[in-house]
Amino acid sequence: MRYVKLGHTGLDVSALTLGCMSWGDASLGGHPWVLDEESARVIIKDALEAGINFFDTANVYSHGTSEEFTGRALADFASREEVVLATKLNGRMHEGPNGAGLSRKAVMQEIDASLRRLGTDYVDLYQIHRWDPATPIEETMEALHDVVKAGKARYLGASSMYAWQFAKAQHVAELHGWTRFVSMQNHYNLLYREEEREMLPLCQDMGVGVIPWSPLARGRLTRDWDTETARTETDEFGTRLYGDQDRAVVERVAAVAERRGVPRAQVALAWLMAQPAVTAPIVGVTKPQHLSDAVAAVDLELSADEVEQLGADYVPHAIAGHQ
Repeated sequence: MRYVKLGHTGLDVSALTLGCMSWGDASLGGHPWVLDEESARVIIKDALEAGINFFDTANVYSHGTSEEFTGRALADFASREEVVLATKLNGRMHEGPNGAGLSRKAVMQEIDASLRRLGTDYVDLYQIHRWDPATPIEETMEALHDVVKAGKARYLGASSMYAWQFAKAQHVAELHGWTRFVSMQNHYNLLYREEEREMLPLCQDMGVGVIPWSPLARGRLTRDWDTETARTETDEFGTRLYGDQDRAVVERVAAVAERRGVPRAQVALAWLMAQPAVTAPIVGVTKPQHLSDAVAAVDLELSADEVEQLGADYVPHAIAGHQ
């Protein structure tokens, strides 16, 4: 495994982040394809043995049970100081007022709830899952700063939003002497490259680490375009992200993978890791092969011609993933 700094911090993270949305208690209203706890433990243990030290979850994943499964497994298989543990807040955790968002009340209650579920005194990276238009960003940034000063989080990060929003949050923090974001978790892959217009240049300019979600386009880049899976049959959100205009890119990935004699997932991940702004893509794993492909992609170097070929058929998209 290769290790890199998270942006301009001194924090060392593996070149892959293990996404923890893949497991939880499906009976609580989560995705029907999520893994149970025993299956999750196997994947987490294998990831640690492969050298992955960066784990990303969120309070809303399977209504908190992803955090619970992840926390118990990491406590059993690793020392706390060996792992970089990240979680997120913003999504709805209970009905009624103050059950979601980034108000001071929400930030304070959700960090404590996440720490209880994870079984730890602190998280290494605490991230806002999306922008909250109903809360002044000054209120959010001050509350997050207080979380850091209380020792409950080491660093702060953000996830999908417009570049102007991210720049505003950073400016507000700097203006008041509050803790700034060190990472951006955004939607970026061969089928969706709109982040290259503004967000990625902004992150590079500010020294912000980039940890893209859905690096394999929810599996679209790993199989023939018309292939149906248990996830595609129930993934309403995913149907809004990609369309038939992306078929040609998928075929390009298949062609390069066939010439190289490697799985398509390795090619798609290698392309993403070759992008200068990217720190550590977040990979979702539900089968052992998913993990082995991701780890192998770290050492797969594409030629300049292959990188160009893979991006040649990209079609601009409407902004997606900010909600």
